[in-house]
Amino acid sequence: MITPTLQTLRLTLRAIKLSDFEPYAAMWADPRVTDFIGGAPRDRQTSWGKFCQAAGLWSLVGYGYWLIEERASGTMVGQGGLASFERGIAQLDGFPEAGWALSADHWGKGYASEAVTAIVGWSDAELRAPEVRCIIDPENTPSIRVAQKCDFTQIDEVKNELGLSLVFARKRP
Repeated sequence: MITPTLQTLRLTLRAIKLSDFEPYAAMWADPRVTDFIGGAPRDRQTSWGKFCQAAGLWSLVGYGYWLIEERASGTMVGQGGLASFERGIAQLDGFPEAGWALSADHWGKGYASEAVTAIVGWSDAELRAPEVRCIIDPENTPSIRVAQKCDFTQIDEVKNELGLSLVFARKRP
């Protein structure tokens, strides 16, 4: 599947391009970004693998991750989308998993809520999955607020290699 482009008032969610790798790698090398997502900054090799994974999901499962950029400046804000990561978490099996991460320079602007709203809107209209789920570190209160603003409700908690995660679900209206 070709990655669709989504537009919001302030953001463009678009296909990941090779030229996005440097800002992507810089974002994931920032310990503030990874504090609640894996816990350690990513080296270039790890970032490259995750970068390719995000782009490749579209052709394999029909959904994936977008690069999120500011419409006005074209600056990369972060990434977000839907995935099938095969984490071995029963509560995620069979459901697209929503995820998002923004560079620390763009926190506190409402971009995450705006992007996730677009992502679940696309899922509702195009993917038509009956439910989307996500996992969030219980100490990541900003992401919990984003999930709640986007109609996700906590349904469980799980412990795995990431530590303790809260499981959230959002049913298609």
